[in-house]
Amino acid sequence: MGLFLISPILFPLVGLVINALVGKRLGERAVGAIATLAVAASFVTSLMMFSQLSGADGGQAGGLHATLLPWITAGTFTVNWGVQVDQLSATLMLIITGVGALIHLYSIGYMHGDERISRYFVYLNLFIASMLVLVMSDNFLGLFVGWELVGLCSYLLIGFWFTNIKNAEAGRKAFVANRVGDVGFVLGILLIFVTFGSLNFTDVFAKATAQGAALAGVATTITLLLFIGATGKSAQIPLFVWLPDAMAGPTPVSALIHAATMVTAGIYMMTRAHALFELAPATQSAVAIIGALTAFVAGSSALRQYDIKKVLAYSTVSQLGFMVAAAGLGVYVASVFHLLTHAFFKALLFLAAGSVIHGMEHYAHSQAGHASHDAQHTDPQDMRNMGGLARKMPVTFITFLIGGLALAGVPPLSGFFSKDEIVSAALEKNILVFALLGVTAAFTAFYVGRQLMLVFGGTARTADAEHAAESTPLMTIPLAALAVLALVGGAINLPGGGWLHRWLEPIVTEPVAGLNIAVAGFFALLAVGAAWLGWSMYRDPSKAQTEADTGLGNFLFRAWRFDDVYKALVIKPFYVISTVCAQVLDVSLIDAIVNGVGRLVRSASNSLRGLQTGFVRNYGLMMLLGVVVVVAYFVANAR
Repeated sequence: MGLFLISPILFPLVGLVINALVGKRLGERAVGAIATLAVAASFVTSLMMFSQLSGADGGQAGGLHATLLPWITAGTFTVNWGVQVDQLSATLMLIITGVGALIHLYSIGYMHGDERISRYFVYLNLFIASMLVLVMSDNFLGLFVGWELVGLCSYLLIGFWFTNIKNAEAGRKAFVANRVGDVGFVLGILLIFVTFGSLNFTDVFAKATAQGAALAGVATTITLLLFIGATGKSAQIPLFVWLPDAMAGPTPVSALIHAATMVTAGIYMMTRAHALFELAPATQSAVAIIGALTAFVAGSSALRQYDIKKVLAYSTVSQLGFMVAAAGLGVYVASVFHLLTHAFFKALLFLAAGSVIHGMEHYAHSQAGHASHDAQHTDPQDMRNMGGLARKMPVTFITFLIGGLALAGVPPLSGFFSKDEIVSAALEKNILVFALLGVTAAFTAFYVGRQLMLVFGGTARTADAEHAAESTPLMTIPLAALAVLALVGGAINLPGGGWLHRWLEPIVTEPVAGLNIAVAGFFALLAVGAAWLGWSMYRDPSKAQTEADTGLGNFLFRAWRFDDVYKALVIKPFYVISTVCAQVLDVSLIDAIVNGVGRLVRSASNSLRGLQTGFVRNYGLMMLLGVVVVVAYFVANAR
């Protein structure tokens, strides 16, 4: 049983070991096939566990569990390497491995010709394995190991093309921002141990439920510390600034980070630890407000972005805000529901954006070395350089359209059901959260319409767009599969207590939220209207040329200047302090002392060196003088 339960983790590890050892000798297609088959095998075993949990006996009481081996033993405190597959972890495992396998398959086509492709697939397999460790561990310490590993993988993959300094800086930014959040997360785990004497999920949650309101004070502290970690991993205010820059890595990496793996970690953690969060209403209120504010800030920032991937990156931050707000409102099933549908349509959108970029670069590569074209080469990610791609790339256009409409919340696509379930709950529980999420929903539909028009509508605005070509089947097949999921994914939790709500009952027991029909109808009309408005306003593409240069447009383009604030309050003072330490303390003081001692010794040695002449007569004279001095000393003392 133990080997079977950890097999989803083992398959990607086997894949990465093979590619790390012999990948360079196998060729890029073989490397991609091994990595993809490893994750596909992980998906199959995850599906088998899901089926086992869904069976007649179902394992409904506690899921599937195995203790692998002892880890830490100190007195009465024990932590084992253990895995637990229940309804929540099985759901996440299917998303991680299923969407992850499609992203691996897509990567074979997208990364064709990259000189470090074997390293890329090693990192990608490690990312999948790390995320599985996170969601399958049966204790907070094991979760933390996976938590840190996905942070490492994000650093490696965001900065994969590290020869470009901006890519390297983006990877470093992601790593540092997440380490800041992890300080709070570690402190929260330590406080859990101090309070409950255990880090095992079953023990901690049982004791928390038993003690109830008596733990309110410490539960508030624990959950606030845990949420600090979530603001890093799931990109919430104030630590969301790393995620928009994460698109510096290869586009499939963006899809993996933004949809299926790392950013979902905070949502999973809060849902897993809901027994603690429910004892801390102050934390829940803070979580709901921060989530809603993040959604609003990021959604408004996406309105004035030009980079096709950066629009989607800010959109991810915004949609994560919806999920976090739902968790803060106590509707965890709705939060997980939106996590699932978002994985479908956001992975689809990022991969479709990668297809657009790939298609735009087709002509540039075919004309490489032609001076006339080199002089006119355009940024293949800038939407102002696109236009008319619906005719050039029909499969990419249709799939992007499906993903965009699902993101906007247009019925009957998946995003409509999951988003509006959260908005309906917000109307009942917190009017401020409802207002922020409602306005953000309008922003979302608007920038979807804007993006569709600038990329696919009208006529080609550059030679690269005019000669763009559809991507290969290795890239379009995953797009088609994700488009189907984005179309029908809402069926897993239809209003009135759908399948997902019943499935998660052993983990999260909460009243059926469902949709408020009036609210859902209003926001459906709003989504259609805002998307049409975004499409119509940008029929004239010149409108997008200078709208972010000054005023409010520039403010939104620079994401409410959060990065500017960090530079002013953190980065510049740090550089000043480091410069003072390097130039004043190190060079002028420490180096001066060390060098001064060296000069003193050198001067003394130069003076003493004059005594070494190499002439025997001089040494004989010195010996004679020495004898005279010694004799004089004894004679003087004898008197």
